[in-house]
Amino acid sequence: MWGRVAEHAAAAGRRVMIEDVCAVAVSCARVSGAWVVAASSRGPDFVICVTGQVSEQLAELQQLLGEGPCHDVLAAAAPVLAADLRDEESGRRWPAFAPEARRTSAAAVFAFPLVIGAIRAGVIGLYRDCAGPLSGLQLGDCLLLADTATVLLLDSVDGGGIPAWDGDGDGDRRWVWPGGQSPGLAGHRVEIDQATGMLTVQLGVTAAEAFARLRAYAYAEDRRLADVAGDIVARRLRLEPDPRDAGP
Repeated sequence: MWGRVAEHAAAAGRRVMIEDVCAVAVSCARVSGAWVVAASSRGPDFVICVTGQVSEQLAELQQLLGEGPCHDVLAAAAPVLAADLRDEESGRRWPAFAPEARRTSAAAVFAFPLVIGAIRAGVIGLYRDCAGPLSGLQLGDCLLLADTATVLLLDSVDGGGIPAWDGDGDGDRRWVWPGGQSPGLAGHRVEIDQATGMLTVQLGVTAAEAFARLRAYAYAEDRRLADVAGDIVARRLRLEPDPRDAGP
């Protein structure tokens, strides 16, 4: 598996990154797309890598709704394999996420923990646009690729999270973000963190409550979390304190 990941990166003329792991996972597991999210104490925190629009939507839905396979993976530190999002178990387990995920064209979702010992660094998720389980061989490949993604993710954290130029000096050079995170996804993360910080002051609540209010507003307005955060940071939107939070 590491050889395939290294070959994918070499074909692109750069160092190995998490996006290479995602690409190989899609090929080996014969799925439609993949994503990687980093974890924090509040659960799946920010999206590191996606292979397409549906993958990004699935990652964002779980962050927005506060439920889904990525949350379950982090809670149990074990894979979550939902071979059919239309079955009774998926509906009972994720009453909000399952129907929303199906609207994106996802029919099956598989998620694997990025863990080393007691450290829970994140989740790699896969989706398929038709129902059906992973084979034993595909499952084994995914577990190995999850280990590879864990090492790359933790290495990016140790590196301080600073983007750097990548290239040989003769061809194209571009910004490379830690672990393969694109500038666009990194910008979303920064805005969500900034908006959460602003809400703690505006609403007089904790960071956890501010993030919950941000999620609730985005869900109620049927908007992307990153778009709402961007409006708050740009001061185009201001959330008002909940009257129930006021004292007698």
